[in-house]
Amino acid sequence: MSTPLPRLAVVAGARTPFAKAFTALTNVTAEQLGRVALLGALQKAGLTPADVGEVVFGNVGGQPDASNVSRVLALRAGVPYDRIAHTVNRNCASGMEAIISAWHILCEGRSDLIVAGGTESMTNVPFIWSRQARDWFIQWGRANWKGKLRLLTRWRPSFFRPIAALELGLTDPVCGLNMGQTAEILAKEFGISREEQDRFALLSHQRATAAWQRGFFQDEVVPVPAEWTGGAALERDTGPRPQQTLEALAKLPPIFDRSGQGTLTAGNSCPVTDGAAAVVLTTQEHQRQRWPDRPVLGYVCGYALAGCDPRRMGLGPVFAIHKLLRTHRLSLRDFDLIEINEAFAAQVLACLRAMASAEFARKELHETEPLGEIDLDRLNVNGGAIALGHPVGATGTRLALTLLRALRERGLRRGLAALCVGGGQGAALWLETQE
Repeated sequence: MSTPLPRLAVVAGARTPFAKAFTALTNVTAEQLGRVALLGALQKAGLTPADVGEVVFGNVGGQPDASNVSRVLALRAGVPYDRIAHTVNRNCASGMEAIISAWHILCEGRSDLIVAGGTESMTNVPFIWSRQARDWFIQWGRANWKGKLRLLTRWRPSFFRPIAALELGLTDPVCGLNMGQTAEILAKEFGISREEQDRFALLSHQRATAAWQRGFFQDEVVPVPAEWTGGAALERDTGPRPQQTLEALAKLPPIFDRSGQGTLTAGNSCPVTDGAAAVVLTTQEHQRQRWPDRPVLGYVCGYALAGCDPRRMGLGPVFAIHKLLRTHRLSLRDFDLIEINEAFAAQVLACLRAMASAEFARKELHETEPLGEIDLDRLNVNGGAIALGHPVGATGTRLALTLLRALRERGLRRGLAALCVGGGQGAALWLETQE
């Protein structure tokens, strides 16, 4: 077993509003979104770009003109040229991976203050030409006029039908299923009905709407300026629907299994989303030396990463949570609030059933007792990705930021954040608000 890392101090954090893809943030790149989040986090920490020792951001879609998007957004935000930056990709856990990577760097002593986060413009994930179309265009660019005439005879209308890289990215190449299809497997395995999923989705919208109405998210979100959106500045998440009803959700058709047996719809799944989030991190020792009298947002006390069958990737949080609890000799009862990313209602509900199942514990976790039950009163108390959205590279950071703020709002101490990862993995963080 590896030696536990000393506590990681989360000085402050911020995120952009999350917007459904192809809507309010269509014109804003992943680099620009990340820049807004980074500067917002620094402002809340009372720091400047010159104070930053290093930048680590998660990103999945890969902005074509900014392959190391962390470096580009750092420089454009004013972080000095001699401060390094790199980008990480663990699919849906990339924003959490950025925090973990920064933690190791800080403990190593390479930097003493890091901005970590995640950014994703799912709108701007590029389209890909087929191999035949690609080869034709390359030859066209090299050919003289006679060659171009010959190439015209080989032109096919299908060359104008590019492949959506986003669709490819949301499909697992090992098991051949898209993420929604893997969630349909879990719905059937755990007997989760369409109505249960819709009720969970409705609760997500109700809680996210209530959080905005009472001002909770206003202190978390920094606006994206009008000069970048091409319209008005975006100041709020676009996903939560105050008027959402169970009746409206029930009318939506299944989208991943149209055989008549499917239960997953656009309403009980997270939307494709644009957004970014960032946190300012340092070691607890450095925090005590630099800001001895200033409270910080909280601390990261432990983490776990785990693998599982890609066909059941939605159970990743169960395996990661089990690993974290076993490593640190904790139980689910030790946590006041819990966040499990809402990729799909079926997936979260499957995780809850798996953790409460003695049979699952015995067969899958090799434990004599189940992990335990998670009460909905302490799960995703401000709504989740079904309402807020899931910009894949940013969500892991958003979960940590929102959870620490939720704990502070309620005067609570300990939280657990987890999410499933495309490809069959899970990630979990243990967070606390007190030293």
